[in-house]
Amino acid sequence: MQKAIHYKTKQQDLLFSYLCEMQGRHFTAEDVRSHFADKNISIGIATIYRQLEKLVSEGKIQKYFLDEHSAACFEYSGEDCHSGGHHFHLKCEKCGKLIHLECEELEELGGHLKSEHGFEINPYRTVFYGICTDCAEKENSEKKNPESTSLETKNKKSEGLR
Repeated sequence: MQKAIHYKTKQQDLLFSYLCEMQGRHFTAEDVRSHFADKNISIGIATIYRQLEKLVSEGKIQKYFLDEHSAACFEYSGEDCHSGGHHFHLKCEKCGKLIHLECEELEELGGHLKSEHGFEINPYRTVFYGICTDCAEKENSEKKNPESTSLETKNKKSEGLR
């Protein structure tokens, strides 16, 4: 029986360098395509998907589904991608920021759900929605200073009329 031959292509090397740049941050296949297109490097979207799926199956990157309407997100966490604990995600409903959350209390909640309710959650598909600190602070400052917010709005409207 012959062993499969694994070889590296220039596109794989380019993709891996992108993963290293993006370490610890989420990206989609379209983000990858756009990154290379901005550098006038042509890599087809099918090739990108194929390579990302290969890396997922090899355990080198994580794949997340935030909801049924969004494209899959990927994350490269370094060489020891799967050795860390599970983490959950927080998604800001205002700005769309995606935040990693490693929290023992949530892992305990997962244990409780499994032992007491017979339900095992998938941390790679668990997303909590709310408002991030930056957006909450911005919202609070707008509530405290409604005059400045309305002045800014009036200024923007008058600039648009010019």
